[in-house]
Amino acid sequence: MPRHSILRRRPTPATAARRLHLSSVLGRRAFRASAPVLHGDFEMQDPASPEDIVRFVIVDRDARRHDVAGKVGDNLLYLCHRLRDEHAAGAKLALEGACEASLACSTCHVIISSEHYDLLDEAIEEEEDMLDEATCLTATSRLGCQIILSKKLDGMVITLPAYSRNYYVDGHVPEPH
Repeated sequence: MPRHSILRRRPTPATAARRLHLSSVLGRRAFRASAPVLHGDFEMQDPASPEDIVRFVIVDRDARRHDVAGKVGDNLLYLCHRLRDEHAAGAKLALEGACEASLACSTCHVIISSEHYDLLDEAIEEEEDMLDEATCLTATSRLGCQIILSKKLDGMVITLPAYSRNYYVDGHVPEPH
């Protein structure tokens, strides 16, 4: 018997049948993707109905108030990326989000109005760890990537801190990846 045939294991009939089935159903080079909601695509869609609209105010780093609207279910970080492109003062509303909402930075740090802070879900330990690294921290600080808009947050005031630790050039306007 040739030496290389000893090293190669033959698939069992069950394994061969599974491979045949998957390749015939999916194709040899099938693409798979996670849900769009995990990548900010949900925030790029318009609200399904007027009842889904959540109106709130963002106070930019220059202390100017901007009336903005999102929809129920929007992630605040990704919504700010959308507003950056659509709103007249978009650059002023930008949150960096260097880690793309993976709880590995504090560049989307925001300050929530005290009357709305308690309406948010409690911060998990990983978020609190990242907030420890944030600049301009307050008692009502949260990471924008962990805030999901709901109707109860209608009228909320979000203040952007004076600066972020990750801005690599003063005045840099972050671009979503």
